[in-house]
Amino acid sequence: MYLNKGLIYLSIFSLFIFSNCSKNDVTTGLPSIDAANNKNVGASANDLLTSSKYASIVIEVQYMPGYQPDGASLSNLTAFLNNLVNKPSGIQIIQKQIAASGKSSLSLNDIATIEKNNRTAYTNGSQEAIYILLADAAYSDPNVFGVAYRNTSVSLFGKTIFDNSGNIGQVNRTKLETTVLNHEFGHLLGLVDIGSPMQTNHKDAAHGNHCSNTNCLMYYASETTDLLGFLITGSIPSLDANCHADLHANGGK
Repeated sequence: MYLNKGLIYLSIFSLFIFSNCSKNDVTTGLPSIDAANNKNVGASANDLLTSSKYASIVIEVQYMPGYQPDGASLSNLTAFLNNLVNKPSGIQIIQKQIAASGKSSLSLNDIATIEKNNRTAYTNGSQEAIYILLADAAYSDPNVFGVAYRNTSVSLFGKTIFDNSGNIGQVNRTKLETTVLNHEFGHLLGLVDIGSPMQTNHKDAAHGNHCSNTNCLMYYASETTDLLGFLITGSIPSLDANCHADLHANGGK
């Protein structure tokens, strides 16, 4: 859901719907952080895609005990970004374990407070900074895998991901984690139509800022499509030609 200035765009992956980004309303009043990293989702799309202001990206990944992200998922995210962004000084990922939340579920305000209390990497000089949290609790909507909630901020709900992947009969954890990471980062890059203007109309009007192509990473699927079932037999979704065109027009590769 994309909201007006001062609010935020909430991107959600459902347990049962492929790329099902909820339209739940969210409130204002998140704990503020520094100005450069305290904007709406998609506001830094051009900065992330080009080298005109920032020659490199540092991704600060913080995880709660027991929920360190899969190494292959982070490698996949780096490869995904290297194919899209112009960063001659490269992409760096730093990881750190932080304290457990002590909660069974987290609200958006809880997530933003955790970021405020723990984040150490901020955009400055020639480096753009991204914050990714792997939480040990479910979201307040238990069917959510991940949210993009600021221009450089993403949270994945590690417990929900772990509970639904990696075991016999479940989706491979790398596939699920990579899909969520790439999808949420797609929103930071301005997809769909929240910072990287569409070159051709491909927005799913019924479901907000998502691609109308059923095979695209940024697609919001119908209720008949099962994310977990799809990933068991299918590949990690990729961006389609229209999404690539939007990013290229906004300074991406």
